[in-house]
Amino acid sequence: MAIHYGITGTTAKAISASVERAVSEGTLTPGTALPPVRRLAEELGVSPGTVATAYKELRGRGVVVTRGRGGTVVAEALAVASRRPPRIPEGLRNLADGQPDPAFLPALVPPARLSPGSGAHRSAPRLPALEDAVRRWLERDGVPGRHVTFAHGSLDLVGRLLSVELRPGDAVAMEDPGYHHLLDLVTALGLRSVPVAVDGEGIRPEALRAALRAGVRAVVYSPRAQNPYGGCFSAARRDALAEVLRGAPDVLVVENDHAADVAGAPLHSLCGTGPARWAHVRTVTKHLGSDLRWAAAACDATTLARHDGRLLLTSGWVSHLLQTAVLGLMTDTGTRDLVGRARAAYGQRRDALLGELGRRGIAGHGASGLNVWVPVRDESAVVNGLRTHGWWVAAGARFRIDTAPGVRITVTDLVPEDAARLARDFAAVLGDSADTYGG
Repeated sequence: MAIHYGITGTTAKAISASVERAVSEGTLTPGTALPPVRRLAEELGVSPGTVATAYKELRGRGVVVTRGRGGTVVAEALAVASRRPPRIPEGLRNLADGQPDPAFLPALVPPARLSPGSGAHRSAPRLPALEDAVRRWLERDGVPGRHVTFAHGSLDLVGRLLSVELRPGDAVAMEDPGYHHLLDLVTALGLRSVPVAVDGEGIRPEALRAALRAGVRAVVYSPRAQNPYGGCFSAARRDALAEVLRGAPDVLVVENDHAADVAGAPLHSLCGTGPARWAHVRTVTKHLGSDLRWAAAACDATTLARHDGRLLLTSGWVSHLLQTAVLGLMTDTGTRDLVGRARAAYGQRRDALLGELGRRGIAGHGASGLNVWVPVRDESAVVNGLRTHGWWVAAGARFRIDTAPGVRITVTDLVPEDAARLARDFAAVLGDSADTYGG
């Protein structure tokens, strides 16, 4: 009976309000199935259309989700803190944060002149000179730059794209293992992550095909410097993925090229080569500094219009002071040279660690980017074991959905001699773990 669920009302608004009230009071707990539309309509004496409208409103607010044959259920309570990294103990060498080496970041000097007023900013939110620089930056790597937009960092941009295109309960294909903040973001938006396995060339075509069959509405991936696995698309992998996506023209493709200038691998982009709905996202935090909370995207025209329409209703625009600072660094010869040295150094450090691990029979993955992923049987044993040797690495749990355990090691300030010592300690920890757990 409807009274058992605490659902009352004779209008869609009243019905949805009663459900939301029952959820807030704990009468309806996460995962509880709501009555089918027709049954609830009969019990309340209203039309099925009225109940359907109520359920639609509840889905739009993230109170409930629809699970196909599983019906409509109360959405799970968000638990985004579960993937946050633990506090780094004092005295340990931090190889867990995924950040660049400060020695390769330029000095950030804010513009001397404040910009006037806000009216012109809302009508012209992007600096034309920065737009031109972004187009050159993208087109250098083969990404069409006709339609570009800006946001407050890549997560802000991806979150806005997903929120205007999808509704709570919709499914998104996500890399597994993948960037933990993106996994958290999908959860926070009330969306469902469908894992897509990765390898050294990025997301795997057969895994993406399975996700599309499962009904995903969007796919989010990195074409290079995949975090944490380090994969990068080859031309053959890009072509294979494009063929898979050709049968899903309504799926939004979000390409997160977050470490573009220090990825250490060429870009083989899917954007502009096949998908009808697409966005290529870039940020500068990995090569210019984390305080530059700015990102750019090239999109198809429809995606651009929807993103910018939502941006206009919220923050309105990205600070012109921030845009001026980014433009100054992007066009500075000295900064470009510094970024080039960073790219070379990160590649050498990544290769050094992989080589040292390999010499000790330890498989690692890191074809590009700032990190190396090492599969292990017991993440806690490895993390705690390395801690006793003075190292702090990231347990893989917060990066994983269904994939096997591993640890992520950030290599940005790990010089070759340190890599050799870390590899020796890693081998010792694995030996201790085998003795403890019986091989």
